[in-house]
Amino acid sequence: MLSILLTATPFLFYIYQFAPADSKEWETSFGTIRANGFNSVQSFMHAVFTKATFVLLLGIWFLTARNWWKYAILIPLTMFLFQFVGVLNVELAYIDEYDFWYSLPIITPIILFLIFISIRLSSKQDISASLKREVDDEIQKMLSDDL
Repeated sequence: MLSILLTATPFLFYIYQFAPADSKEWETSFGTIRANGFNSVQSFMHAVFTKATFVLLLGIWFLTARNWWKYAILIPLTMFLFQFVGVLNVELAYIDEYDFWYSLPIITPIILFLIFISIRLSSKQDISASLKREVDDEIQKMLSDDL
């Protein structure tokens, strides 16, 4: 199922091309789609499906990642979610302009957490590297004593 979804994302990205480029409304079997402040329905659909595609891909990546740094994926995911909501919100005059500032309270703790984790891991790596050197030296000493 996941592979089908990932395979379909390029088609999702270009679905806007089916919308009329010269109309403010588009009657579909799903209902009426309006331009919502864009020049045409096609422009609106392009913005919606571009944001939706990135939210979908980043969401899948976050949910399937096994690494400790997977929380860094939340930073662009949060920004694209704010942008997606901005595209759907008819009352916003400027899309993608203030989304960074709105998402900053969510992004800041994630960045601080990632910095904390990286500092902790780097200190652990230093300890493990010195232990490895000591073990290697001890093995070399034992092997040279046997000869």
